Amino acid sequence: MKKINLIISFALIFTFYSCQQNASSKVEKGNAQPTVSNQAMQNAIMTFDKTVHDFGTIPEMGGNVQTTFKFTNTGGSPLLIVDARGSCGCTVPTYPKNIPIAPGESGEMIVSFDPSNKPNLQQKTVTISANTSNGRETLRIKAMVAPDPVKQKQRDEQARARQNTQN
Repeated sequence: MKKINLIISFALIFTFYSCQQNASSKVEKGNAQPTVSNQAMQNAIMTFDKTVHDFGTIPEMGGNVQTTFKFTNTGGSPLLIVDARGSCGCTVPTYPKNIPIAPGESGEMIVSFDPSNKPNLQQKTVTISANTSNGRETLRIKAMVAPDPVKQKQRDEQARARQNTQN
């Protein structure tokens, strides 16, 4: 019984003594390296010249408009864009799909917008799926689409006809 008490006493003393030393006091300052910056350098990072583009006022029947979003891989590993999708069929991105972009290298994404049959303020997004830390990047475009007079007259007539059928 005395041996068991003696063993338990030594175990308790050893435990309390070792718990007083924390891990940071055991690390040599010369060997410590920040892990957050190392992890950030291992991820691909898309840095854009802009993330929003305003086309201003454009005519409804004037044809497609487009803009170019330039980006640089500022991370530590190759950037791989797996997918990019517009928020509707009128917004179409063109991009380097599944082509590795090395750290420090640049690329571009061309976004086309078709304003036909879309009068007034339009705001659209392009969602990019890539091997970045959050996995998704978002670009935005907007335009004030000036209605075509002929098309607007047709829309107004259709709206009046719907209203008359409801009454």
